[in-house]
Amino acid sequence: MESNYERAKEVKEFDETKAGVKGLLDAGVVKIPRIFIHEPENLENGLSKKGGTTLQVPVIDLGDFKNRPREEILKEISAASETWGFFQMVNHGIPVGVMEEMIEGIKRFHEQPREVKMEWYSRDVKQRVRFYCNGDLLVARSANWRDSIACNYDDSVLDSDVLPLVCRKEISNYMEGMIRLKEELSKLISEALGLSSDYLTDIDCMKTASLVCHYYPWCPEPDLTLGASKHSDPSFLTILLQDNTGGLQVLHQNNWVNVEPVKGALIANIGDLMQLITNDKFKSVEHRVLAARVGPRISAACFFYPSIASKAKPYGPIKEFLSSTNPPIYRETRHGEYLAYYRSKGLDGTSALLHFKL
Repeated sequence: MESNYERAKEVKEFDETKAGVKGLLDAGVVKIPRIFIHEPENLENGLSKKGGTTLQVPVIDLGDFKNRPREEILKEISAASETWGFFQMVNHGIPVGVMEEMIEGIKRFHEQPREVKMEWYSRDVKQRVRFYCNGDLLVARSANWRDSIACNYDDSVLDSDVLPLVCRKEISNYMEGMIRLKEELSKLISEALGLSSDYLTDIDCMKTASLVCHYYPWCPEPDLTLGASKHSDPSFLTILLQDNTGGLQVLHQNNWVNVEPVKGALIANIGDLMQLITNDKFKSVEHRVLAARVGPRISAACFFYPSIASKAKPYGPIKEFLSSTNPPIYRETRHGEYLAYYRSKGLDGTSALLHFKL
């Protein structure tokens, strides 16, 4: 790809439309702008098979405690978190109807007329609710083919009146379930780590939620771009809702593995900060989203971070995991420091954790 074009100028002109990728399609583009074209090596699909058997992200039944010992389910969570960094959850307590309505609510927001959506358009990460295209648009080498709306639940609280009316009820109902599920997962992950069930709650690492609702329109040249570049998440934990379109891939054993949609399932993935505090016991794994050949693809990622009060608290490897043969791998860092570095480098295909290694 040529590098001598005025990328900054093209990015600025695109951003100032406040119309996002959907706006390009509405304007009738048949070829994607150069700012969205990725290097060929970033588009390589790789293999999703090994030894003749298709690899599959683990599916864990969270409603099976009556039929199986709790220890078995904890072992499944631990194994998935250590080897995949991802697992799909079924019987998690959030009704399928609430999830389906959430997908429809996100779709309604993004398919509103441009002049309605642009009132929400902003690059100010402190804004409680905002619409934007590519969080790293200004620093990324190549943009991704998606639009987003973000809702920041500081200390798990956000006045529903500030949400867009077109999806207010759907987001509010969904987030009520998210907060409950996060509390249950906090206990299960603590126990899966061999710690007390209240450990992650006590260190206050998953109090604040950031809900990002993605809209991936169909792409006229899907082989030239991505819906989301290879990246890992800067959170402690992420819970993802995806529709039945597909396109999400996880990097496992140097293979891009499709995360096939499962009816009624939610996806949990370990974030960078969880890998940091567990000293690499649980893995924050790189993943990406292919550009949609048909669309739209819709998803909602809920990222969990420390409370506002603990924003400046240093987090480092948990002492219970350290020994003379297993010394700390990372230096302590505040969540705000980690997130600032993550945002400054953009989704460039490398893990931000490398910057914090001792």
